[in-house]
Amino acid sequence: MKQYGRIINSIFDNDLYKFTQQQAVTQMFPKTQVRYSFILRSKVTFPIGFDVELRRQLSLMADLRVTPTEKEYLQDTCSSYMKPTYIDFLSGYCYDQSEVGIIQKGGDLEISIGGYWYKTILWEVTLMALISELYFKMTGQEPWDKNTRLKNNAEKHQKLNISGAKTADFGTRRRFSYEVHDELVGSMNAYAASNFFQGTSNVHLAMKHGVKPIGTMAHEWVMVMACIYGYRMANEMAMKHWVDVYKGNLGIILTDTFTTEEFLHNFTMKYAKLYDGPRHDSKDPYVWGENFIKHYRKLNINPLSKTGVYSDGLNTDKAIAINEYFKGKFGSSFGIGTHFTNDVGVTPLNMVIKVTQAFVNERWYDCVKLSDDPIKHTGNPEEIKLCKDTLKISVVESK
Repeated sequence: MKQYGRIINSIFDNDLYKFTQQQAVTQMFPKTQVRYSFILRSKVTFPIGFDVELRRQLSLMADLRVTPTEKEYLQDTCSSYMKPTYIDFLSGYCYDQSEVGIIQKGGDLEISIGGYWYKTILWEVTLMALISELYFKMTGQEPWDKNTRLKNNAEKHQKLNISGAKTADFGTRRRFSYEVHDELVGSMNAYAASNFFQGTSNVHLAMKHGVKPIGTMAHEWVMVMACIYGYRMANEMAMKHWVDVYKGNLGIILTDTFTTEEFLHNFTMKYAKLYDGPRHDSKDPYVWGENFIKHYRKLNINPLSKTGVYSDGLNTDKAIAINEYFKGKFGSSFGIGTHFTNDVGVTPLNMVIKVTQAFVNERWYDCVKLSDDPIKHTGNPEEIKLCKDTLKISVVESK
């Protein structure tokens, strides 16, 4: 069977929010253990031997370390929110392949991750980027030629720049390849009138191209809070502990772990003023934005002083339309993922890796996500029902 060169070549080839969450976990929950599962949202047949090469790729990552240059980058670029003790900790971090279980049955792939939360937290995005690139390599799928890719990127640049939509790259996890991702960020940054481009979630590429690394938190932060504090207190404690760690930095809050309606009950004056704005990841974006405008006005907060970050399956045209709609009403910014890094003539993998259990008070608890969009629900159906009953959510509609 053909073997490939190492696909992941830096610990920094990962999204910033994994590092910011890791710092928070090492500070607040160093003894908590978790389990994650790989979830495919569409039918995909993996080639025979995919599991063998995937394991080999993980073994090749074992000797990756934060380099002196990368450590200096964090100290220079992220010192306002990354503590020296965390940067030192990260300098000694290495991937532990024993934390990842891989089983292939025919064309089906099962992946699980387990261990201490502060260690396993870095696997999610990097592992999906690895799976995606390896899948296209092993199935022999080729992207458009480089000139066509760069032309496609340039057309997106021009449209976004004319619209004024502030946009960042969020595309690490489902990218076609590192090469395509690198081209995207490089061409965005080099575009002559790139006032629209805010940066990238990928720390390695942010460092390489001299752009801002962008990210805060993901659903897992709130999901594990529910295991520790219960569903009624999950949003409250997720917001509180984030403030405890970051003191007002990294102030974009994710809203839909247990539906945005439930989040708004917890988004009191205190947190609405402390946080810079909410992030959208499900529900009709126009309805979602209007709900936050209404909520801010109810609290006598000017919606234009806050920023709604939209990141749910966006493409260029969707981002431009949303930006135009909310001009003069609500601050807006956009994180575009797969449309940036895997719009090269193939069908991207529709996959996620989600935390499924947390070990709290000497027992395992199921983790669930109760999104505004039912297709994005994750977790044990019985636990999802318990969550709905506890929060008195009878029906969750996708609008």
